[in-house]
This record gives sequence, C-alpha cells and structure tokens, in this order.
Amino acid sequence: MIKLYIVSGMSGAGKSQALKIFEDFGFVCVDNMPIRMVADFIDICLKNSVRYKNVAISVDSRAGESLISFKNMLIVFKKKNIGYKIIFFNASDSVLLRRYSETRRRHPLGKSVSEGIKLERKIVDKIFTVADEVIDTSDLTIGELKKVISVLAGIQRSGKQYLNISVLSFGYKYGLPNNADIVYDVRFIANPNYVHVLKFKTGRDEAVRKYIEKQKEFRDFFNMFSKLIETTLTGYIKEGKSYLTIAIGCTGGQHRSVFTAEKLAAFLKSRKYKVKLNHRDILWHNN
Repeated sequence: MIKLYIVSGMSGAGKSQALKIFEDFGFVCVDNMPIRMVADFIDICLKNSVRYKNVAISVDSRAGESLISFKNMLIVFKKKNIGYKIIFFNASDSVLLRRYSETRRRHPLGKSVSEGIKLERKIVDKIFTVADEVIDTSDLTIGELKKVISVLAGIQRSGKQYLNISVLSFGYKYGLPNNADIVYDVRFIANPNYVHVLKFKTGRDEAVRKYIEKQKEFRDFFNMFSKLIETTLTGYIKEGKSYLTIAIGCTGGQHRSVFTAEKLAAFLKSRKYKVKLNHRDILWHNN
C-alpha cells in the first residue's frame, strides 16, 4: 500500500522545505509534478511498491490551467484505491511579503509579489477547499514544522533520531574537511607519534588509547567537550537541522583525532543519537 502525500499551498509558505523534510523521512519526493503525469507516476509506484512505499508530490500554482483537473486526479486515486492526504501550506500575506523581501526572489507567477500573492490565492483555492490538513507556517520554526509533519506522516521518532551525526577524524597536514559544521583541534594532547612503540599504531589500538586516556588534560577536556557537544545538539534539533558533521583534527589524523572521534561517537551513541564514524586520513599512515 502506497502512502501518498500531496503537498500544496502558497509560494513562500514552506512547501519546498516540507518536501525536504519528507525526503529526510525516507519519502520519494517529486516537486512541481505536472497534473497530467501524476496518474502515470502512481502506476509506476504501484508496480514497485517497495521502492515507492512512501511518496510525496508537490502540486501548486505553477501547474497553471491544468489545476482545473486537480479534482479529477483525486477521483482517479479513489478508483485505484490509493489512500492520500492533501497538506496545504499557508501563511499570512504580511509574512509571505516579508519572506520574499528577505530572499529577494521573484514571485513564480511573474507579477509583483503583492499581486502574485493575491492571484495565487485564487488559483490554489481549488486545492485549499479539499485539503485534509492546512498548516499555517507564519510563526513556525523549521524544527516545529518537522515535528508537525512527523505527526501527520505517522512517523514516531524521538527528536534525536531526526539528526544524522557524522563524526570525522582528520589530519591538519592533509587539509581541513570541506563539509564540517564543527571543527575541533586536539593537537594540545601529548602526541603518541613521538613514542616509538606507538608511532606505527593508530587511535584505535589499545596501547594508544591508554596513553591518551591517562593524560589528565585529555580527561578534563573530554568531560567538558562531550557536555558541550550534547548541549549544542539539543539546539540543532530544535532548529530542525537534519545533518551535522563534527570534525576532530590532529597533526596526521592517526592517533589523537582518531581516538577522540571514537570516544565521542561512543558517547553520542550511548545518548541514543544516530552516529556515523569515519577516519578520513588513517589510510595515509598505512600507505
């Protein structure tokens, strides 16, 4: 059985952001699908219900005159016994005007923004009148919008499960990672590289772990660092962030950063976060 959500509403009211949220939840999403193609697309979904189990499509004023056949499309769904829910995103005119002013975007209908909003309300009224849910985003944050959509989509997740965390170790001598949101330097820790029996090991080896953990500076640091990261993550979740990369660097990316990344990843997993661990430069040591 396909779970189908039809996303529509006013331009600037959050439709595109809603599709991104559905996509984060594992839905197959298609933006601005022409009305005449919807029926054929649904047939494809029915033939591959495993791949297209959860689907969200956007239909809005960009469809133009073809919106006249919107209700006919719904009749086709009913004939094919396809369950669907129409979610209409709305916001006050003053909020829409402000958002367009902040982004400096033109209205998709090619009018002045105020004229475009007025005309668009008339066009999408056909969808508004049959919507199952109307979400007013005038005062919603991204985090709050994500919670609203998760409830409508029947997705039961804790706030922590919305955030996909990547913990990355790296060596400064090979350059900073391009995709990091948070970068922390652990080169203040005594370097195992200068201990002969540890030089050719990595932060994943027990001997290196013991060498680093016995340092009071590291123990004090990690206690504060882990609490700081945990506090920060709470704020990111509230703001609706879906992906976060925490990069931890040392000189070569073999010892100190590797061990700290391993320890941080384990700490976050113990707090029920979704964590992916990657050591970017550890192979450099072995080649």
